[in-house]
Amino acid sequence: MKHLKIFCLVGILSLAASAFAQTPAATPNAQAKKTAPPTVASAVDQQVSILEREFVSAAEAMPDDKFNFAPGALNIPNSEYKGVKTFAEEVRHVAATNYLLWGAITGDKSPIESTEDNGPSQLKTKAEIVKYLKDSFALGHKAAKSITAENAAAVVPSPFGQGQTTKLFCATFAVAHGFDHYGQMVEYLRMNGIIPPASRGNN
Repeated sequence: MKHLKIFCLVGILSLAASAFAQTPAATPNAQAKKTAPPTVASAVDQQVSILEREFVSAAEAMPDDKFNFAPGALNIPNSEYKGVKTFAEEVRHVAATNYLLWGAITGDKSPIESTEDNGPSQLKTKAEIVKYLKDSFALGHKAAKSITAENAAAVVPSPFGQGQTTKLFCATFAVAHGFDHYGQMVEYLRMNGIIPPASRGNN
């Protein structure tokens, strides 16, 4: 019995030594691969990225010949679609508002000056409008990455007129505003038999 106990103990120690030998030692490279801790900038930039992915893909999903679609054209009985934005106006409006809000943080201006609620009306084609939209998100990333814990509550002139607001409000309200209009664009796509890219499989 004593010999059996010794034999078992030797076996257990051998297995433990083998397992220890196979465990990779911690290296400086392994430490470097650890994810950087989140910051205010990375949290805001993540929101901008999520909106960008869904909004831009929705804009690109609408065919060129449907870009000026508005639900009023369907003549749905008892509907209240008279005077609502076209799909193109939804996209231009959000892009213009992106420039307004994110530009308040960085000091950048829209490349096309416009006081119209629906953004610059001279942008007519899908290609022109989508480029304007994508460029507005480039500014969004620049704005997000400039926000720190120290300057998030710093005040800037309100992009909507009188008064002041904070950099953090401008950064995050642009995302909330974009998703509001994204919901409308989803309906426009579905009215034309198009499944929004974010609602398709494997997304």
